[in-house]
Amino acid sequence: MVRYLEITSRGRTELIDITRLVQEQVRDSGVRNGTCHLFVLHTTAGITVNEGADPAVHRDMTSFLNRLVPVDHFFTHVEGNSDAHIKSTLTGTSLTLFVTDGKPLLGTWQSVYFCEFDGPRQRRVAVKITSDA
Repeated sequence: MVRYLEITSRGRTELIDITRLVQEQVRDSGVRNGTCHLFVLHTTAGITVNEGADPAVHRDMTSFLNRLVPVDHFFTHVEGNSDAHIKSTLTGTSLTLFVTDGKPLLGTWQSVYFCEFDGPRQRRVAVKITSDA
């Protein structure tokens, strides 16, 4: 069964910590051991795992991505969001986490981030949790 996370972004480029939402989906699934697959249903957003303890890390990441791939009037895509498409490709649109003892397996400092590159918008992430049993 596929479930969905509904995410509201507030800025053009933003990393949103969705760890708690993912943990709730895993808990509600009842799966004790298996995998949690996350898939972003958009071409201008992505998903990643990175440090969740220091907000400076995700500020640095968004700042760097914006410098690496700026909004550029030389892009030919008529919508003017080619930078967002490129950033989505760089971060990726899917993620798989192991589920162990009913929880997503993450390191001490790790969090799951939804990566918004063309906001603000309403977004969806598909979640599929499968059991090893």
